[in-house]
This record gives sequence, C-alpha cells and structure tokens, in this order.
Amino acid sequence: MIKLLIQPQDGIAALVSAIKKAKTSIDVVIFRFDRAEIETALMHAVRRGVAVSALIAYANRGGEKQLRKLEMRLLDAGVKVSRTPAKLVRYHNKMMIVDRQVLFVLSFNFTHLDIDHSRAFGIVTRKPKLVQEALKLFAADSRRKTYKAGLDTFIVSPVNARKQLGAFIHQAKKELLIYDPSISDTNMAKVLVARAADGVKIRIIGAMSRKNPHIDVRRLNGLRLHTRTIICDRREAFVGSQSLRALELDERRELGVIVRGARTVGKLVDTFEADWSAKEMSENPEATAKELKKAVKSAATELTHLSPIVKQAVTEVVEKTGGEDLDPKEVQESIQKAVKEAVRERVQEIMNEAGDAA
Repeated sequence: MIKLLIQPQDGIAALVSAIKKAKTSIDVVIFRFDRAEIETALMHAVRRGVAVSALIAYANRGGEKQLRKLEMRLLDAGVKVSRTPAKLVRYHNKMMIVDRQVLFVLSFNFTHLDIDHSRAFGIVTRKPKLVQEALKLFAADSRRKTYKAGLDTFIVSPVNARKQLGAFIHQAKKELLIYDPSISDTNMAKVLVARAADGVKIRIIGAMSRKNPHIDVRRLNGLRLHTRTIICDRREAFVGSQSLRALELDERRELGVIVRGARTVGKLVDTFEADWSAKEMSENPEATAKELKKAVKSAATELTHLSPIVKQAVTEVVEKTGGEDLDPKEVQESIQKAVKEAVRERVQEIMNEAGDAA
C-alpha cells in the first residue's frame, strides 16, 4: 500500500500516470512549478470531466509572478484554484490526492531543479487514514479554516510536527539516519544529542548547527539536497518537507508522513548508504559555485513550461485584432517578448530556489 519515489531516478512518470488515470478528482498543492507535462496532464484531466482543484502558494521566494500566471492558465482550463492563507510565513506543503484514494506526499516541488537535480523522496499510499487526513488538510487550507491534527503519523507544521518528530527521534534505540539541509532547532538538537549519549548511532547528510563528537555529519555529493527524511532503527521512516529548525516546525505549513514497511524503508536505507559512501563535496567555494551554475544552466535549458505562455501570447494578439488581418510580425514579436520574459523570470526563480533549499 506504500510506494517510494526516489529523485532524480524516478522523475515525473508516476505523477503524470496518476493524473492520466484519474477518474473523478485531483487535489494538488503547489509551491513551485515549471513542469509542462504535469500542467498539460491536469488540463487534459479537466477535459475528461475530472474535477481538478489546485491550492497554490500565495508566495514563494522569487516566483510569485510565475505562480499568478499559472493560476490564470489553470483557471482558463477549468481548474478550481484556491490560494493558500497569507497568515503563515510560508506554505511549503507539497502533495496530490487522486480520486480521494491515492495520496502523494512529496519532499520535492514540481520543478526540474527538484526532480532532475536533487535528492528527494515521495511517498505514495492508499492507506485510508492517511488519505482522509490529507483531504481534511486540503479542505481546511483551501477554505482558510483551522486544521486540527487527527493522526500521529500525518505530520503537519505548525500543528503537530514538533511533538511528533520529537517523539519519533526519542524512540530510536540503535540508529538514526537523517537527511536534513539545516538542523538548527535548539530543542531538537538536544534530543539528538541525548539519543547519541545513550548510544544511538546518528548519521546526518546535510548540516547541523550544533556540532557533537558523537554525531557524524557530512554533505551530500553530486546532488542538491531537497528532502527531509529520518530513518529510525531501519524500521520506520519520516519523509516530508520540514527541517528540524524552528521556522519550519512552528511558523510554516509543512507536511510529512511516518511510514513502515521493509521494502520502503529498505530502499531509503540503501539510498542513504550510497549517498553517505559517495566522496564528500569539495569545500572549495569556486567548485561549489560551478556546481550551482551547472544546475541552473541545465534547469534553464530544460525549461518546458513555455508552450502555455506561447499560446497565451498568440491568444492576446488574436483578441487584440479580433482575429482579422493578423500581422505575422506582430505575432512573432509578441511570442518572443513572452518567451524572453518567462525565461528571465524562471532563471531568477531557479537561482533563488537553488540557494533557498525550498
């Protein structure tokens, strides 16, 4: 009943396939988005009579224009669009529910950078309790109502994440394997130090502000780190979007799940061990800058969300002239302007995203 998605290996195939197979409904939460394949699949689903609802972040660092344009394109296609509440510092939750039966909880955004160039995971499950809790969260946030946690394995910031993740770490008896770009919360760090003092072996891929001789920490080599994952005693695992830092536990909407299952947890362990064994990334600032440039250039080259933008530019020219006596030069100039603006905005967003680990 549980499937693990591992990025960058698995790509978007499972997501697109689920959207194409949807029969009645799709509920999707979006923080960052540049995958035309997913956008097209959602639009085709509407044409098949599927009720598609999108909850889109009111803001992200450097990408607000793209979010607003995405909202308009989805609205034009018949998608029901809601915007997340502005009262939270950031709405960072990534999930999708298909036919009210299949839940995708993702640590990655719907972007090239996250899916093709980052280590990230996703959990796909049909477990009724998790699906129902996700539907409850989606409905509450879409209607800007208060969400009350009802399931200990469904981890929502700022509602129950601090309590449940603290308890999850505390229960470790032998080992904790952790992916986290930024462990800095004082209380969570104390829990980790206490477990290490009790003999629990702790290894972290990412960073921890409070160094401890009994906790091994190293960087991820070759990929950008964009998952928050905790594997407890090789029996259970948390996969989600919230780091162990105060902002993500207490002030932002973040989401994760705790799962069991030998196959799923085993794959997470195998991936961690492979990443841990890889040669550590050079601390040379020039080398790090080159890696970032490479990722940005690659992501920009793969920019595939232009087709809806081109279509919108042509539509605007047609509306302006009434569809009569179209000037090919005017059409060409409008398309060039739209594409140029889209590329500029997306490259800037990629730069912000790469440095933001969001």
